[in-house]
Amino acid sequence: MSLGIAEAKRTVPLERLRSRIVTTPGHLILHGVLLAISVIALIPMIWMLSTSLKTSGTELEWPIQWVPQPIVWSNYIHAHTMLAFGYYYRNTITITLLSTLGAVITSSMAGYAFGRLRFIGRTPLFGLVLATMMLPNIVTLIPTYLIWRYLGWLDTLVPLIVPSWLGGSAFYIFLMRQFMMGLPRELDEAARMDGASTYRIFWQVVLPLCGPALAAIAIFSFVAHWTDFLAPLIYLNSDHNRTVAIGLALGVGAYHTSYNYVMAISFTMTLPIVALFFFAQRYFMKGVVLSGLAGR
Repeated sequence: MSLGIAEAKRTVPLERLRSRIVTTPGHLILHGVLLAISVIALIPMIWMLSTSLKTSGTELEWPIQWVPQPIVWSNYIHAHTMLAFGYYYRNTITITLLSTLGAVITSSMAGYAFGRLRFIGRTPLFGLVLATMMLPNIVTLIPTYLIWRYLGWLDTLVPLIVPSWLGGSAFYIFLMRQFMMGLPRELDEAARMDGASTYRIFWQVVLPLCGPALAAIAIFSFVAHWTDFLAPLIYLNSDHNRTVAIGLALGVGAYHTSYNYVMAISFTMTLPIVALFFFAQRYFMKGVVLSGLAGR
C-alpha cells in the first residue's frame, strides 16, 4: 500500500510536468513571433558591438560585415583615452548611485505616508503631487536653474543628486503608495500593539515587504540618471565634472567619422543598463504589476 502511494506521488508531478511541456500550434507560433521580435530588437545592439571592433574606415561598408576581420579590441582603449572618460565615469557612477539611493529612500517614505498614514489634507496633497507629473521638465528648467545659481551650486554634482533626495519623482511616490496600499493593515496594527512606533513600523515591517517596488524604482532611477544628458549639459561646465553622456556627445565631434570609437563608448555605456535589467527583470515586473493591482 505504501509503495502504491509513493508511486502515485511520483506520477502526479510527472503528469503536471508533461501537461506544461505539451504546447499547441498557437503557442509555437506566438513564441516564434516573440523570438523574431527579440532578434530584431537586438540587431542595433549587435551592430553597435560589431562596429566597435572594426578598423577605421570600414564601419559603413556594405554589405555589413557582422564579424569584423580583423577584430580590433584596442578600439575600446583608444576611445576611452582620447577624452577624460575616467572622470566622466567617476562622475556618472557617483550621480547614479547617490541619486538612486535617495530616490528609493525618500519615495518609499512619501509612499508610506500617503498609503498607510491618516492626516488632514492627505488626498489633496497627493493629488497635487500627481499633478506635477503633467508638467514637462522644460517648463521648470529655467526656475530650477535660477534656484541652483542662487545657491551657488552650478558646475557641481549637487543639482543632479539633491532632487532625488526630495522624493525622487511623483511617479516613484505613486508606485510606492500603490504597492503599500496592497499590504495587509493588520501588520501595522499588530506592530502598534507591541509598542512599535510609526518609524519602526515603516523600517522593520512595511519596507522589507516592498522589495519588488523598490527594485522597480531603483531600475527606473538608475537608467534615468545613467543616460541623462540635458541636466548635466545645463549644470556642468568644467571638463572634470562632465558625465559619460556629455563625453559621448563631445566624442562624436572629436572623432569625426571614427564610428568605431563612438560605438565602443556607446556599447560600454549601454552594457550596465542591459545587465541590470537582465538580472533584476523579475523584481521589476513584479513590482510594477503588484503596484497596479493594489489600486483596484
